[in-house]
Amino acid sequence: MSTGFSHIESKAEHAVLIGVITGDQTDELAKEYIDELAFLAETSGAETKRKFLQRVDRPNSKTYIGSGKIKEIKEYIDANEVDVAIFDDELSPSQLRNIERAFEIKVLDRNNLILDIFASRARTAHAKTQVELAQYQYLLPRLTGMWTHLDRTKGGIGMRGPGETQIETDRRIIKEKISLLKDKLKKIDKQMAVQRGNRGQLVRAALVGYTNVGKSTIMNLLSKSEVFAENKLFATLDTTVRKVVIDNLPFLMSDTVGFIRKLPHQLIESFKSTLDEVREADILIHVVDISHPNFEEQYEVVNETISEIDDEKKKKPHIVVFNKVDAYNPKPDEIGFHPDGKKFALAELKKTWMAKLNADDCIFISAQEKINIEEFKQVLYDEAKAIFQIRYPYHNFLY
Repeated sequence: MSTGFSHIESKAEHAVLIGVITGDQTDELAKEYIDELAFLAETSGAETKRKFLQRVDRPNSKTYIGSGKIKEIKEYIDANEVDVAIFDDELSPSQLRNIERAFEIKVLDRNNLILDIFASRARTAHAKTQVELAQYQYLLPRLTGMWTHLDRTKGGIGMRGPGETQIETDRRIIKEKISLLKDKLKKIDKQMAVQRGNRGQLVRAALVGYTNVGKSTIMNLLSKSEVFAENKLFATLDTTVRKVVIDNLPFLMSDTVGFIRKLPHQLIESFKSTLDEVREADILIHVVDISHPNFEEQYEVVNETISEIDDEKKKKPHIVVFNKVDAYNPKPDEIGFHPDGKKFALAELKKTWMAKLNADDCIFISAQEKINIEEFKQVLYDEAKAIFQIRYPYHNFLY
């Protein structure tokens, strides 16, 4: 049985993107959110034709957006050969059905799109199993909408017809599949736990951060390896572990899956074992893309997610690495902004609020341009050495 998640075909589908502006959210922030959705759509292979935003007190319980906006988008869809409508929030099963009836094209929500991207990016058996589990968990409450083609054969009040019978059959099959996938993941997780144990007592550092901030580029730079890296969201799904040596001090570094705003809870649940690398790390290296217009919120999203999965976070050395300083453009109202438009020098960046975050160290680098890498290595070396000396007090003389 297919999960029905091959949504974005090899031929680029034309998409409209839809979001809402609620509460005290600014238009600028809403634009950031819809631009991120466009990046997600592009990563999945879709071409964005137009973005729609509507300010509402709260989303419509039936169609998420108002009837007037539904009509406006429908007219655009009919006039421009649009293949798919993508919403920037999770839609309830009933909202999904109602919107599909109104638009008469495929409708995806943010969660569905992210799951689709994860499915296309999964390479190992572990990642594929995790994604498949998340897909089935997402699909289970939405089965009814998949059987609307049987409307004409439904019965009366209780809809006792062949459609309902098929839904119940599929629901049972999916529940069995979820159970089997969970059992399979438990076995893989045990194998991975043994592998982690077999690495001995080397100091372990974990790269964490929002998706597409340059973690894999940093991993390649420090470990002199070739971890897959590209300018797309979720380029890395499987945790990669490499040995890094700085001044004869060896330690392990892991590159973990990137986080994102509103990451589907099914994925967080399924990928908990992958995130064991974060829990079991001795040092957390939080990479931030300082060139992103909304990097402050990205920083907070990652912090909150890590706090959810790692109870020991506060007890570990925590290095914040502001990456891509070569592309950083300060906001006009930012303290220290140069009126003539010049960029901050490293010395000036170290005087900003960013250098005073609640972390053990804050470093400013460009992994791509190899800016300030030696200072980063020194900070990492000092943190790893301190842990090594506690773990192996009799080896102090070597360092």
